Amino acid sequence: MTGQDPQDILKQQALLLANMDDIQVVESKPLLVDQELAGLRAAVQQLALKEHDVETPYGKVHCTMRGVPKGDRPIIMTFHDIGLNHKNCFDSLFTHEDMQEITQHFAVCHVDAPGQQEGAPNLPAGYEYPSMDQLSEALPLVLKHFGLKSVIGMGIGAGAYILARFALDYPAMVEGLVLININPCAEGWMDWAAHKISGWAHAMPDMIITHLFGKEEIHNNHDLIATYRHHIMHDVNQTNLQHFVKSYESRRDLEIERPIPGGPINARTLKCPALLVVGDSSPAVDAVVECNTKLDPTKTTLLKMADCGGLPQVDQPAKLTEAFKYFIQGMGYMPSASMTRLVRSRTASGSSVHSFDGNRSRSHTNEGNRSRSHTTDNQRPHPHADPDMDTTGNSNVDQSVPKSTEVSC
Repeated sequence: MTGQDPQDILKQQALLLANMDDIQVVESKPLLVDQELAGLRAAVQQLALKEHDVETPYGKVHCTMRGVPKGDRPIIMTFHDIGLNHKNCFDSLFTHEDMQEITQHFAVCHVDAPGQQEGAPNLPAGYEYPSMDQLSEALPLVLKHFGLKSVIGMGIGAGAYILARFALDYPAMVEGLVLININPCAEGWMDWAAHKISGWAHAMPDMIITHLFGKEEIHNNHDLIATYRHHIMHDVNQTNLQHFVKSYESRRDLEIERPIPGGPINARTLKCPALLVVGDSSPAVDAVVECNTKLDPTKTTLLKMADCGGLPQVDQPAKLTEAFKYFIQGMGYMPSASMTRLVRSRTASGSSVHSFDGNRSRSHTNEGNRSRSHTTDNQRPHPHADPDMDTTGNSNVDQSVPKSTEVSC
């Protein structure tokens, strides 16, 4: 602008300032906000779902596969409780943001018992509903259908019983089990009579509600109970449901026994690591604790969840996911998974337990070269202590008898 008249320069500046009002400054913003990103993630997950009806000698078993199985790595297989199906039983857990770290590493196969899936028609006339044993016998055929070798099972109530029997009969196909509200015992004749008598005065949904939830929840958490009463009445075919309930009530005892040092070598027990889960106000507390006493203490962890009712996966999905991450890492998978919430309490253990942080066996640090030695107690990692959590323990119990790990959260 050298040589220009100063008055011309001032005019040009004034004109520029006057035109500034017409300039719109557009605020930059990310391509996707959090809600849009969550919606996109849900849409992608929905596209990854594939439904299959697997033919078995006991009828068609409805399976929903989420994700693609990865090589020889096991998939996560879920099985629901009576009155539910895989959606209203496990959706709140597997859609939780903390679970995404796990589902990035493992495909998930949700199994619905015959006729229990959403929108199922009445079972064919003359169809004989399978027993709990027969439902467990159908699972190897599910694995064969998908070309799978093994699973990490997660079941609740009836589903936990079925997966446990599957693991007892086909130990090579099950690498680990998360068993929520498991009852390993056959229903006694007094329980059977009580159910029959209560059935005369109460509808099927009420009977199932008392199976799923404790008295405290039923009396205090009206919204939750109303939600699941609606699920029971509208998401599951009522005629088919009666068959599944009858099958569960007719279950036989799992006949498991805790291995004793110097005792029988072939004691009937779970060969794989097991995480037993129960809410502290669940109606299944006593049954789960009894199951814990019958399993191998070097491979079993009992997780009692505080301030939690009959459905831990619904009440406390973040804490259950955290426990699941510890469990998977203890099997040698996901060595870099992040955990923060849980605390362990070793109750009167006669064997050493290494903390999660520093003493994990080297066989767990490489997913591609896992060692089966991780199933021994002195190599299996456990949740580390957290001063913000409550723990329980008993140092006066005979240290020569190994006890299961108890975790409170």
